[in-house]
Amino acid sequence: MKRYIFMRILRSLLSIFLVTTLIYTIVYTMVPRNLIFKQDPNYNKVTKTPDTKADYESTVLERMGYVDYYNTKELQEKASKKNAQVTTEPNAANKKIYEDYIKGLGNGWKLYQFKDSKQFYALRQVPVFERVFEFYANLIQIDHPWKVQDPKNPNLKRGLSITNDPAVGWSLVGSGTKHKYLIYFNGSFPFIHQNIVTLNLGTSYPTYANIPVLKVIGQGQGQTKQSEVQFPTGKKLSSVNIYSRTYKSPSEADAREIATYGKDDPYTETDNTYQFPSMLVNSSIIGLIGVLISYGLAIPLGSYMARFKNTIFDSASTAFLTLLMSIPTIALVYVVRLLGSVVGLPDSFPSLGAGDWRSYVLPAVILGVLGMPGLAIWIRRYMIDQQSSDYVRFARAKGLSEAEISRKHIFKHAMVPIVTGIPLSIIMVIVGATLTESVFAFPGMGKMLIDSVKAANNSMVVGLVFIFTCLSIMSLLLGDILMTILDPRIKLSNSKGGK
Repeated sequence: MKRYIFMRILRSLLSIFLVTTLIYTIVYTMVPRNLIFKQDPNYNKVTKTPDTKADYESTVLERMGYVDYYNTKELQEKASKKNAQVTTEPNAANKKIYEDYIKGLGNGWKLYQFKDSKQFYALRQVPVFERVFEFYANLIQIDHPWKVQDPKNPNLKRGLSITNDPAVGWSLVGSGTKHKYLIYFNGSFPFIHQNIVTLNLGTSYPTYANIPVLKVIGQGQGQTKQSEVQFPTGKKLSSVNIYSRTYKSPSEADAREIATYGKDDPYTETDNTYQFPSMLVNSSIIGLIGVLISYGLAIPLGSYMARFKNTIFDSASTAFLTLLMSIPTIALVYVVRLLGSVVGLPDSFPSLGAGDWRSYVLPAVILGVLGMPGLAIWIRRYMIDQQSSDYVRFARAKGLSEAEISRKHIFKHAMVPIVTGIPLSIIMVIVGATLTESVFAFPGMGKMLIDSVKAANNSMVVGLVFIFTCLSIMSLLLGDILMTILDPRIKLSNSKGGK
């Protein structure tokens, strides 16, 4: 069992690696680069001249990992270490110095000149394999007391301590770390929180520009929400999420931050709290409800179809389920949407917003209906197969009714395939959510994936695919483990000893 789980986890990690690498390679090699600037609201404002256009594009592409870029000033500073006489003037002498310096760098670096000013700059196209390596090298971030390197604050204390912090209570507090609170407790699920190990899935651009991908899908939405917050200097009405404190150089702190956190505490960078749930929470809500709806409808329906096989009820139910499976997903979404609007449910999320429970009903129902037909038919087939088993014939010989046999014996054995179907249901919810959330303008991860593809937000596409792949693959492992819990006779091992 342990060996199987260990090997399965290794295979799962390999699958996640292969899927993410494939998507990363496709996105960063086949999506034209010029598309990423079409959704950038600052592009036309900043790029008034050929020079500013070239500089802005190169800066953004460097931030996204496409290129390495030295602007005129950076190139002059670096080249001056080899030849102190170099200046930023676009003359032949400087060009020769820059060419010699670039030649020494090698590795694909090339020297260019701006169209108007004729000043020099340097670019290197980063190979895709190098970008993939950088993605995985920086994927897991571990916070520690030497994480922050601030030349403007050389006397920064470094260390960890378990402290009864006046703002958050007992917590593991860091100094020299990126986050102030590395482990803390509060009333929000899962109640115990940590910032020691985090994931870096890149930075969003052009939508939600320069915000980390995980922050985009993990932070709340809507307007900021004010509440009474316990700061180190006292309680104040604020929208600040006190648990999100991260390091900010004291030289950059303003008077308000110093007054709020104290002049000796450099952890003044914070996030806000918002009125409505994050994309991650929204997708989880309708996803989990959708799975519950699928099983809540499929289990009784499939059981009764098996119990009354070859009857009008069974035939009608089979025809209905077959019809549901044959209807295109987009058509089913619009049918349910139309029926829901007839009974007063909103046909789009913004109609009532996140503050009204009715906004979640139709998206969750659609996700449940999408997964229900296949699950119900599968349960029916399995339970019919069980009806001819020896234990069923023995139960009939004892005089048990068909209802008792179905409820107490056949259904018990049917729990094993029901559990193994959970991963498929989760995967179907993930797949269905991308379309459903788009139709309802639902602010979740599924809609965000479609929007990111349209906007050529490559970092967000890769990040969401990584998350969806992890959920899908890990759900398969969870299904196997639950199967052995329900039926101890099943051994997740090829060895004779079952170890």
